[in-house]
Amino acid sequence: MSLMHLSFYSAFTLSSLGLAFHRTHLISALLCLESMMLSMYIILSLWPVENQTTSFTLTPVLMLAFSACEAGTGLAMLVASTRTHGSDHLHNLNLLQC
Repeated sequence: MSLMHLSFYSAFTLSSLGLAFHRTHLISALLCLESMMLSMYIILSLWPVENQTTSFTLTPVLMLAFSACEAGTGLAMLVASTRTHGSDHLHNLNLLQC
């Protein structure tokens, strides 16, 4: 495994650990999700170059489109929860109270 692969895998792992352990604010969870998507995008865009194939060149573009949709939905949820609950703490967001 090259140093480049190790750095992208460790970035994905650290962002998933950040998502798992630092769940106090919604914005921190969204930032961890975006860093996971960014590392997956970079890995998927470098994969066809390393394998010298052209069949997987559309995959990073689809990943980027889904990532943009996820970011927009997350920010809409952040604004809606801040307007209704007054803060972006995740312990305020209980699905059983809706």
